[in-house]
Amino acid sequence: MTPGPQAPDAAAVEAGRRAEVVSVTVTEAGRALAARLPYPAVHGRAADAVPRLWGQVDGLVLFLAVGAATRILGPLLSSKHDDPAVVCVDEAGRFAVALCGGHRAGANSLARRVAGLLGATEVVTTGTDRAGLPALDELPGLAAEGDVAGVARAMLDGHRPRLENPRSWPLPPGLEAALGGPGPGRVVVSDEASAAPGPATVVLRPPSLVAGVGASTGADPEEVAGLLDRALAAAGLAQASLAEVATLDRRRRDPALAALGRPVRAFSAAELASVAVPHPSPAVDRAVGTPSVAEAAALAAAGPGAQLAVPKLKGEGATVAVARRARPRGSLSVVGLGPGHPRHRTPAAEAAVRHAEVVVGYSRYLEMCADLLGPHQEVLGGPLGEEAARAALAASRAAEGRRVAVVSSGDPGVYAMASLVIEACPPGACELEVVPGVSASLACAALLGAPLGQDHAVISLSDHLVAWGAIEQRLRAAAQADLVVALYNPRSSQRTWQLPRALELLGTHRSPSTPVGLVTNASREGQQVVITSLGEVDASAVTMDTCVVVGASTTKVVGGRMVTPRGQGEGPRW
Repeated sequence: MTPGPQAPDAAAVEAGRRAEVVSVTVTEAGRALAARLPYPAVHGRAADAVPRLWGQVDGLVLFLAVGAATRILGPLLSSKHDDPAVVCVDEAGRFAVALCGGHRAGANSLARRVAGLLGATEVVTTGTDRAGLPALDELPGLAAEGDVAGVARAMLDGHRPRLENPRSWPLPPGLEAALGGPGPGRVVVSDEASAAPGPATVVLRPPSLVAGVGASTGADPEEVAGLLDRALAAAGLAQASLAEVATLDRRRRDPALAALGRPVRAFSAAELASVAVPHPSPAVDRAVGTPSVAEAAALAAAGPGAQLAVPKLKGEGATVAVARRARPRGSLSVVGLGPGHPRHRTPAAEAAVRHAEVVVGYSRYLEMCADLLGPHQEVLGGPLGEEAARAALAASRAAEGRRVAVVSSGDPGVYAMASLVIEACPPGACELEVVPGVSASLACAALLGAPLGQDHAVISLSDHLVAWGAIEQRLRAAAQADLVVALYNPRSSQRTWQLPRALELLGTHRSPSTPVGLVTNASREGQQVVITSLGEVDASAVTMDTCVVVGASTTKVVGGRMVTPRGQGEGPRW
């Protein structure tokens, strides 16, 4: 197994091209383990390779003894604010040790991912993780400044630091439970620059500020940035609380706005014209169709209850205003976890779950991502069959301003939660994204060989939500069209006749020798892969955790693998 194609190769890394994470190996055993990770690998003397990579990468996975790694890293370490994440893996691949950069650089998360991919045990020694307490510098949506270590020590000693949250900014449930005591230690939640951190004090900067920017064509990026800096400074507001920039839609990709380093949200002139502002301009209205860009965009992006913290400030080629949100802007991610094993989870899926304040899902799917969950998160599980209720719950939490992740196995858009969540979420109520995953049909096809090499269909045999008559009609059409068919939900303790009937219908246009693949628990414990034929399928061996792949007339078995050729009578196509 080799690293995925998305990873730059070792030569590119050595040549100075930046990569997020790089493995360093010194033995053949280490090289074999590194080949199972989706990162480029550098092989050779670690004492030479690590200093060369230091500063070029966000993380290092060292296949070395901890003692040897410590001797190499010692002269390179500067501060937790600048050092990359470093994880050590032993030669046998039994342990993944977060060595430095645990919270801020992400070594704890990297250790968990490496452990999942290698089937190893993660070793995380940061105190809050071991004690089940929220890490102040890893809270979703909150930037921590100040004496994080000092306040964390107080929490580890059983104290509840004082909480000062004058604007009642919503906090992660796990954090509220750990704070609000008499001290020692103090946690201040504020977007004001005057709330400066000090000894035994941590300031949490909420994403409460939105900058509205109106810019002329070719506006100078330095002028726009300077104007925004002056606006924040004049109002005594912290740069770290600036969450996003808002503007007119025609300026969405303006270089001056991109240079501000924040997400850019754009509104049409009609949307901005509907926002009441204190300083409308007839000249702006005549030019772009709305009497305000900066103030209107800031207020529109900041959402209901927002107030203008900085009225428009004019420069030569731009105008800036700043609005303060009454509550966070919620987000809702519908996440596909893949078939089961962590190696089939995408980095985007892992990030969406880790960064969520609320994680919602069927209890079994929550178990699949348990390594991504932390004490600061609210985890809401439930039994199978309550999908609509979970979708409504997730949408309501997001509308309250929470960061929410709804987890599904496979891909969330394939017989899963995506459609229900989208229907439950009112348009514009929150940021909404669907994070794709490896679907069951693709995972099972990979284990079988290449049965989906030509046109194919995916059909669920569950008639709980779809009438059997409709399912039977689809089966007949797929059989007549000579499509490879992947059958989901083929059989349960209550539904035993549907699979034999489906195989009978497909058999009207297939020979009994047509290959059929049965994959149970793909990439999970108890995985079973069987290739049989349409005339010999044992339906009683099939469960709800099985995917049944019925070949087309061209499907064959090659070297013990099920293959559907891409063409008939043709040579290879590249």
